[in-house]
Amino acid sequence: MGMTKKHSFKYEELIDCANGKLFGPGNAKLPLPPMLMFDRITNIQDTKGKFGKGLIEAELDIRSNLWFFDCHFKNDPVMPGCLGLDAMWQLVGFYLGWLGKPGKGRALGVHSVKFTGEVLNNAKITKYQIDMKKILKKENTTLGVANGVLFADNKLIYEAENLKVGLFTT
Repeated sequence: MGMTKKHSFKYEELIDCANGKLFGPGNAKLPLPPMLMFDRITNIQDTKGKFGKGLIEAELDIRSNLWFFDCHFKNDPVMPGCLGLDAMWQLVGFYLGWLGKPGKGRALGVHSVKFTGEVLNNAKITKYQIDMKKILKKENTTLGVANGVLFADNKLIYEAENLKVGLFTT
């Protein structure tokens, strides 16, 4: 794949990925909106990051009309922590697809998650940073393990350790 070395992706390209056009049939896809939890990938590198195994940086513009603010919670709008966590799994799966690894992506777990703040509807932007720790290949599976953080307007809000995502070819 000639395009695997592109280092940033615009929203339209993320939608192409969600529709299966970026990494090919049967390979990693992002979810479509409203479950797609970032607007762009600003930086993706295969040798950078805290562990030298890969780095993914992405952003979500916070708009007060984002779908979850009306229902979580009524008159007390806050981004659900599980959606920030899901974004991190989405990014790990995207990274594996970007590397050219085959298979459908599935989140497999996370060792620990810490919330030290919240994303409110008056925030401007959230930034995700994913540091890949290892990539393991077994028969029909590629497993990615990473740590992730989420910042809201440059304030650390979520930390996740040992996010696990698998790509499965069967």
